[in-house]
Amino acid sequence: MNANSPFDLNNTSAYESWKEQKLKNYPEKAEELIIEINNPHNLSFIEKQAITKLCKKTNMAVYVSPLGESPDKDIPFDLAKQFGLHNLNKNMGADDDGITALRVQNDPMHKRYIPYTTHAIHWHTDGYYNSPDQQIMALNLHCVRPAKEGGENAVMDHDIAYIQLRDENPDYIEAFMQMDAMTIPENVVDGELLRPERAGPVFSVRDNGLLHMRYTARAHNVIWKNNEATKNAVAALDKLLKSDNKYIYRLTLQPGWGLISNNVLHDRSGFTDDEAHPRLLYRSRYYDSLLLD
Repeated sequence: MNANSPFDLNNTSAYESWKEQKLKNYPEKAEELIIEINNPHNLSFIEKQAITKLCKKTNMAVYVSPLGESPDKDIPFDLAKQFGLHNLNKNMGADDDGITALRVQNDPMHKRYIPYTTHAIHWHTDGYYNSPDQQIMALNLHCVRPAKEGGENAVMDHDIAYIQLRDENPDYIEAFMQMDAMTIPENVVDGELLRPERAGPVFSVRDNGLLHMRYTARAHNVIWKNNEATKNAVAALDKLLKSDNKYIYRLTLQPGWGLISNNVLHDRSGFTDDEAHPRLLYRSRYYDSLLLD
């Protein structure tokens, strides 16, 4: 980490300066994350600048397009390309094009994983189980159809989570930056190794100097470093994410809406589906960060 980084715990002045700029004019409600666009395949200069400005501030933006329930996967794909996102993470549940259709699925492969059920998903960042060299830096969620009831997302900028924790106790950050802070056990199904054990930090600094977060609030299949500092940090973050903190925003994506982000913290409430018109979102994960210059 560069000694001038605001994320260096020994550089208080750089941190305070960064924090002041980060919190200046920060949105106060979910509606301030919304940018209306006309054509996601080809954003206007003004639309792109608005999304860029918002993502620079909050690491995320919600776009609202007039395309409604169009099932065209090129909508989120083309929009993401305009922000430098090209390297898709073709995860196990993804379709052949690398984009994942998030809908209720009952086949043996999908039903084991919560995103393909109606159950609530706890706070996390995507790809927390990936290897250190294949971290998910950006995420796009595009809504074709919402659920009949529920399916609300909560989101929180990981920069803000860092600030909240560091200001409470810098020891939390030190614990979360250890290379073995959080370990995800191997994934074995029917004797086949699908993914080896993966250990890594919660907070890390990317090559571009920006903050990255790797986290899941799942109580099972997560091994936290067994020391007091890490236990305290985990408890503090859990308390923060269960609070009514003003920087936690809640919204339900509607047809033609999408959330584009640098893989911010997010969750999803449980939902009730309409069998005739089931919930469908497209999820695309990228190894790239949003290009915001």
